[in-house]
Amino acid sequence: MIKKFVFALVALLPLTAALAQDIKIGYYNRAEIFQSMPETVEATKKLDKIALDYESELVRLNEEYQKKGSEYIAGRDTLPEAIRLRRETELQDLQQRIQAFYQDSQENIKKQQQDLVSPINTKLEGVIKSVGTENGFWLIFDTSVKADLSYFSIEKCVDVTNLIRAKLGLK
Repeated sequence: MIKKFVFALVALLPLTAALAQDIKIGYYNRAEIFQSMPETVEATKKLDKIALDYESELVRLNEEYQKKGSEYIAGRDTLPEAIRLRRETELQDLQQRIQAFYQDSQENIKKQQQDLVSPINTKLEGVIKSVGTENGFWLIFDTSVKADLSYFSIEKCVDVTNLIRAKLGLK
């Protein structure tokens, strides 16, 4: 029994020594920093252009569909059945192509977004770790995410936003 007590006491010594040290906890707003990074601004411009290109093509396809549909409706009563069926099939095929194009474009935009944002996130994570290590922080948390953080004392924590911004070269 005494051996267990001594073992527990020895195991707790590093913890009590750590608690005696100054524990530094920092916080920052990731969303604000992320949005102000030049890489994010550039990625947003690229994504906007890609989305606009897809939207333009979708508008063109819809106009083509509307035109063919109007032509079909205007003349369907006078067309022989074989031609009418062929045009109906063409309209259905065009509608399916439009739907497939829309789905493909959404997937492509999502992939492009992941490809462009991933390196930015990696860079930001590296800077945060660097700021934490260089300044002796035990913990740095993001205030833009309200996950399981019910309370924190702003007076006992350090706002490291400016340290992160400086390390990134942001104003």
